[in-house]
Amino acid sequence: MKRVVKINLAPTDAQAHALHETLVLCNTAADVVSRVAQAVEDRRAFALQKAVYHQLKALGLSAQPAVRTIKKVADAYATRGANLEAGNYGPRGGKRATDIAATAIGFRALAAQPFDDRCLSWQQQDSTVSIWTCEGRLKAVRYVCAPWQRELLEHRCGETDLVFRDNMWFLYATVDVPTPEPVVVQEFLGVDLGIVNLAVTSDDTAASADWSGGAVTARRTKYARTRRALQKVGSKSAKRKLRGRREKEHRYATDINHQISKTIVAQAQRTGRGIVLEDLSGIRERVRLAKTQRQQLHSWAYAQLRDFLTYKAVSVGVPLVVIDPRNTSRTCYPCGHVDKANRTTQDRFVCRMCGHVDQADHNAALNIAYLGYVQYTTTTRSHRAV
Repeated sequence: MKRVVKINLAPTDAQAHALHETLVLCNTAADVVSRVAQAVEDRRAFALQKAVYHQLKALGLSAQPAVRTIKKVADAYATRGANLEAGNYGPRGGKRATDIAATAIGFRALAAQPFDDRCLSWQQQDSTVSIWTCEGRLKAVRYVCAPWQRELLEHRCGETDLVFRDNMWFLYATVDVPTPEPVVVQEFLGVDLGIVNLAVTSDDTAASADWSGGAVTARRTKYARTRRALQKVGSKSAKRKLRGRREKEHRYATDINHQISKTIVAQAQRTGRGIVLEDLSGIRERVRLAKTQRQQLHSWAYAQLRDFLTYKAVSVGVPLVVIDPRNTSRTCYPCGHVDKANRTTQDRFVCRMCGHVDQADHNAALNIAYLGYVQYTTTTRSHRAV
């Protein structure tokens, strides 16, 4: 399983200056490549290399950094093309999509730069790296990491990105970690992801956690209120604070998602069960919500939460099943009766057929666990038959 490990660099002032100038040079070169790529049809890395390689060499890039820069630009155009095709910039032929397609991609002066093993090497016994810069090869650049990060670096493979963020230097290293075979389970833990309660399990333990319900909702409401006040002011100082607020909110959401996923995976592993999630792809386009709930839906990284749950489960061998969420919140778990009216309020479930009463998210989590079990056993049986 491939993962990315974030390592803190601790360069001296002279080393930091060389790294800074290197990022500026590489991204200046990326802009040169981007202008050429915008004007041609064939934007593959090999085709672009034929067109601009000698230009980049003349700018001061060595051979391998020039190749990595060209590949970065080619990947950026491939990503933009996929987003245009998927309609993420509006309908094809629309003004926004047309304007984006007609404009060359720009790169920030200090945007991240990928390096391969020829440009960057690790000396783990000394906790240093050797890295190419426009001022020559820098050796003995110190890095700082936790013991678990050092263990992951033993499985390093592929590129490493040099990143400058919040006046700090980082290396984002790609690692390929061996994963255990998923264990065979007989039971599953259902997880219902929601707007008010971010995650509720079929064990009903998540509903009492700090990240499920009032605590997180209050924090998100406070952030939204502060953001609106700063946007209303509109001054340079307010805009500067807004940028800082966005970063703070992002860190908070990422931390909460890590807490949720770690708790759920540990719970499933401890009890010898698998995990079942809903497939919420495209939920923002499918659902219609009250105005008061739209901000909550669009301000949380549900895809990130699912990614965290997935990689944490895979890393410890816990099976993870994804099911169709249709009617899971309308179905009575004991009797199976499906009715929109069963959910009397956001938090309360009362079955119109058998009278079963439950917390709505917990009832949905039980349905999710059952559907995951059915899907898992059916798939396992078919694999065994083959």
